[in-house]
Amino acid sequence: MAEKLTPRSEDFSKWYTEVVQRAEMADYSPVRGCMVIRPYGYALWENIQQSLDRRFKETGHQNAYFPLFIPYSFIQKEAEHVKGFAPQLAVVTHGGGQELEEPLVVRPTSEAIIGHMFAQWIRSYRDLPLLINQWCNVVRWEMRTRLFLRTTEFLWQEGHTAHATYEEAEEETLRMLEIYRDFAENEAAIPVIVGHKSESEKFAGALRTYTIEAMMGNKWALQAATSHNLGQNFAKAFEIRYLDRNNQLQYCWTTSWGLSTRFIGAIIMVHGDDQGLKMPPRLAPIQVIVVPIWKSDEEKERVLTKVEEIKGQLSDFRLKVDDREEYTPGWKFNEWEMRGVPLRIEIGPRDVEADQVVLARRDTGEKMPAPMARLSEQVRSLLDDIQVNMFRMAKKFMDDNTYHLDDYEEFKRILEEKGGFIIAPWCESAECEAAIKEDTKATIRCIPFGQEGPAGACIYCGKEARVKALFARAF
Repeated sequence: MAEKLTPRSEDFSKWYTEVVQRAEMADYSPVRGCMVIRPYGYALWENIQQSLDRRFKETGHQNAYFPLFIPYSFIQKEAEHVKGFAPQLAVVTHGGGQELEEPLVVRPTSEAIIGHMFAQWIRSYRDLPLLINQWCNVVRWEMRTRLFLRTTEFLWQEGHTAHATYEEAEEETLRMLEIYRDFAENEAAIPVIVGHKSESEKFAGALRTYTIEAMMGNKWALQAATSHNLGQNFAKAFEIRYLDRNNQLQYCWTTSWGLSTRFIGAIIMVHGDDQGLKMPPRLAPIQVIVVPIWKSDEEKERVLTKVEEIKGQLSDFRLKVDDREEYTPGWKFNEWEMRGVPLRIEIGPRDVEADQVVLARRDTGEKMPAPMARLSEQVRSLLDDIQVNMFRMAKKFMDDNTYHLDDYEEFKRILEEKGGFIIAPWCESAECEAAIKEDTKATIRCIPFGQEGPAGACIYCGKEARVKALFARAF
């Protein structure tokens, strides 16, 4: 921990990799493009899981599990879907020492296998809506990989639902998008821009894709979660039909939505600084680290006795005591700052005599004495304040680096010199979208919600535009 991190401003990519490894979040696997998620990183993922899973169940969804292997013929049933995923598929051709009669795809996503099962389970309007979620791993054969952000195998949740009408499916799609927004902003302290994807950026096989887009510390965008209205595309491909109230056979309307371990990368890149991670208190694996300080055995006994009292007062928090004797207090301070623990409690012999502790905030670096009396209330209040402040800081950073432009030369200059988000009129032409991407490496992240009034002239071609799009370079 003694070696300083590469400054973010010097090399953001190198800083990111160093933080992930030195904070023991993840490490490289011997299989190219795969990662090993270490206990500290997995504890964060577990907290993300628990927070989302509670929200899913509150809205009527049930967890299930579907096979890792999917018959290749299933993937081929939805033409747009197979076209979109073909370059990323991992295909099994042999098993048990023999060539398989039909190749199996290692799931890149589960619309195909779940569509097949939905067709077996749904018979009548009484079976609808069918609301399913699964927590699992998926495999996409990525050419360029980066820990958490883009790996060949990653963990996620994928929701899949079936409905009687388009309106119900659209309501579900937007409901889940709002759950992701609420989670990102209120649990992860990450501000997001909500909108729908362009035709070229939407999920393969979807009618429409909605997204939450977040700004990272280098001013690039990250797609943090998506929700898809699949229309009847998969229902028709897999014969997912139901008898309606008039005894007429109808195709279902389906949705899917997901958030993956790349969200851990978002937390690192939004909140981290040159000292390492900054964990939002509501998701932090360790919310409070206690560092006892002593020089003699007599001091050690008195200090650790008081530490037991602290543990009793703070039993409702995710707390850890670092009483290792082979490291100095300063070394420990640096280590837990690197790991992003929101609040540090320091206690030495003088603090014991004064019946107090010293509290140190990771978000601001501020240190303050605090009496032992009502310590739990003080810690809770501070953690709440840290959570709010982390969101406030990230929101200000995003707002300060978001530009509303209508001139293409200025568009290019801002992207090259400053970076950030650019909101600009777009004529909804795929040709203009492709030309801007080729010219600037910026893609349309979404068409943000809540637009009113005329959009103006397209930033690229000058033709009338009905919408404004969010452009940015992205991970």
